[in-house]
Amino acid sequence: MFVKKKIAVLIPAKDEEKGIGRVIRELPKGADVYVVDGLSRDRTTAVARVHGAKIIHELRKGYGRAYKTGFSNVPKSAKYVACLDADGTYPGKRINEFVKLLEKENLDFISCQRMLHNENMCAMHLVGNSILTFATNALFGVSIRDSQSGMWVFRRDVLDKVSPQSDGMPFSEELKILVAKGGLKFREVPIEYRERIGEVKLNSFEDGVKNLLYLFKMRMAL
Repeated sequence: MFVKKKIAVLIPAKDEEKGIGRVIRELPKGADVYVVDGLSRDRTTAVARVHGAKIIHELRKGYGRAYKTGFSNVPKSAKYVACLDADGTYPGKRINEFVKLLEKENLDFISCQRMLHNENMCAMHLVGNSILTFATNALFGVSIRDSQSGMWVFRRDVLDKVSPQSDGMPFSEELKILVAKGGLKFREVPIEYRERIGEVKLNSFEDGVKNLLYLFKMRMAL
């Protein structure tokens, strides 16, 4: 049993009115939910508010930019932070389970490892994820099974110890690398990866190339 308001949940969203309600309904009761909205043209913010979320407007583009803005709004009173997408692919109902695991195993950061070999991930995404995860491990000497996962649960004080710089999609891999290389207690936990609700927005090839180039940029900066 967790005290109310100790878990802050961040959800970046843009034009996700079809999925955002279901995502919020699955979250732990009493969590503070923040939807970082990137200029949605649909009813994303209205639906999120109806379900009790606080809205943070981010006028600047980028997945990483949304998270950096969201992180800056997490209150000091929060003990844990959970992050996931607004499209229903990640199991928000398991957040309490992961918080308990953080405590039981004295972990700092849990990254949710998607079960990639299923019908909910296209072949291009599967290949791209495999290449990027291999490159992450080879370049940085870490052992990560899913470098591109977009669901994480961690202690709030992790935000004081790592500072990802990317404003775009590479933010996800950068965050995991910084945690794994920073001496923090990191673990991946397998999760189900579900069918997306709403329209796919990723450009698989373009985003994959950007992520790969960012890895080399990070490595050269060491």
